[in-house]
Amino acid sequence: MLDLSTIDFVDSSGLGALVQLVKKANTSGGSLQVVTNARVTQTVKLVRLEKFLSLQPSVEAALANFNEG
Repeated sequence: MLDLSTIDFVDSSGLGALVQLVKKANTSGGSLQVVTNARVTQTVKLVRLEKFLSLQPSVEAALANFNEG
C-alpha cells in the first residue's frame, strides 16, 4: 500500500513513478493499493489511470480491498 493522502500535488513525473511501481508489483505477483485524497484523485482521473493505479479513498478501504482479494 502506498499512502498519498497527505500529498497536495502530483505531476507527470510522479504519475510515471506510480505507474512503474504498479507494474513492478504486478510482475512480482503482487498488487499495490494507492490511497489518495481528492486533489491527487482528480489528477489521476485526468489521465485516466484511476483503475490501473487501484485508487483507494482511505487506508481502511485499501486494507479491506486487500483482504477481500
